Amino acid sequence: MAATDRITMTMRELDRFKVIQSVVDGQLKPWRAAERLLLTTRQVRRLAARLREQGPPGLISGRCAKPSNHRIDAGVAVRAVAIIKERYADFGPTLACEKLRECHNLKLAKETVRRLMIDARLWTPRRQRPPKIHQPRNRRSCLGELIQIDGSDHRWFEDRAPACTLLVFIDDATSRLMTLHFTATESTFSYFEATRRYIEQHGKPMAFYSDKASVFSANQKSTADKGITQFGRALYELNVDTFCANSSQAKGRVERANLTLQDRLVKELRLRGIDTQAAANIYAPHFIADFNNRFGKAPKSDYNAHRPLRDDEDLDSVLTSRASRCVSNTLTVQYDRVLYLLDDSPVTRALIHHYLDVYEYPDGRIEIVANGTALTYRQYDRLSDVDQGAEIDNKRLGHVLALSRQVQLERDNRRISGSPSRTNRGEPVKPKMRANNTRKQRELKQNDLDAMILRTSERQAAAVGKLPSTEIILDPKPDIST
Repeated sequence: MAATDRITMTMRELDRFKVIQSVVDGQLKPWRAAERLLLTTRQVRRLAARLREQGPPGLISGRCAKPSNHRIDAGVAVRAVAIIKERYADFGPTLACEKLRECHNLKLAKETVRRLMIDARLWTPRRQRPPKIHQPRNRRSCLGELIQIDGSDHRWFEDRAPACTLLVFIDDATSRLMTLHFTATESTFSYFEATRRYIEQHGKPMAFYSDKASVFSANQKSTADKGITQFGRALYELNVDTFCANSSQAKGRVERANLTLQDRLVKELRLRGIDTQAAANIYAPHFIADFNNRFGKAPKSDYNAHRPLRDDEDLDSVLTSRASRCVSNTLTVQYDRVLYLLDDSPVTRALIHHYLDVYEYPDGRIEIVANGTALTYRQYDRLSDVDQGAEIDNKRLGHVLALSRQVQLERDNRRISGSPSRTNRGEPVKPKMRANNTRKQRELKQNDLDAMILRTSERQAAAVGKLPSTEIILDPKPDIST
């Protein structure tokens, strides 16, 4: 190679050249160079020999500046682009790739279609798109016309207590805080409690403005409730409109209020030594009054859009979680893995194979309603647990109770996935996945029970063998009737 010749190397090839040159000059051992380049020692020796014979061009890939062996035919690419321009100009690369395969028998990779559409200026990558511009909108005219709501998960008590969620209700016209409610998580029952407090204090607003969380927007539109959540159904019965924002900027007033609260409210709670949700909810009205005096705005209109509750509107029955269930032949209703046994009467017998409503209140009460009348029932929980005190009081049932405990450990004790979250009552968050080595109760077969009996017997025998002889009490007259 002449001294004036130039070669083009990538940064990776240049780094390889420097390392191999050090090996040729004797400054670096081949095995050390192999570790640095993630190659074998034999390959490093081959590259060093190639560098001595051919110079730096010997380290450049032979495929450089040559077409790929996996390139698509130019005619196929032109045909695909022509079809996309004619029929799928407004399609995304993934959908266009599917239609080319299904309708035109063009089997191209999704990324290949994406590259062809980008080159033909039919698709713009997300990184190259201009940023969206969110222009400010005018405030609503009067108090209560639009209330923005949101939940802020934060360490409100710092290190004094675990993190929790603050539900914030703020008026769009005045930027006044209307309700602050501390709760465990952002759940339907928590919003029911906050909404009840809001309506009892201010009345019914014209509309609520929220994000698209599962409390406000149903992700599965094919369900029987036609995409309406329990919160949306309750507000519909109260004649309160609900709107879901498509972006966080759309409800920026409550988002900015959350940032202010995460600064000011946290410090106020620290100064007052508040470290529980109950105490914080008691203090919330005092903070709201001070906050509104400092940051509240005067509305354009003095008219108050809040409306009082009508005589036929009962918050107790409206702010509930409702589920429709069918009455079985045995006068039972199943809800959340619990059987409710209805009393045998002509009224309940007429409901067999008919649907009724199961009301669950935020405080945990269950009410079974048919034709507007609450029915009496008895409860049988399929996931009932063995009481530890029962084992102490019944020494002779130790084997049976130990087996029951083993069944509980290997049973999937989660409630149904469609049941509401009950974190407002102190229950833990429902896990989405079942625990390891657990199965549903119906999946536990006789073989599984036999294996549990064997493991329980072996465990108890081992435990008895470790006890001192004075602790083993033999009953001279065993009760064979049991």
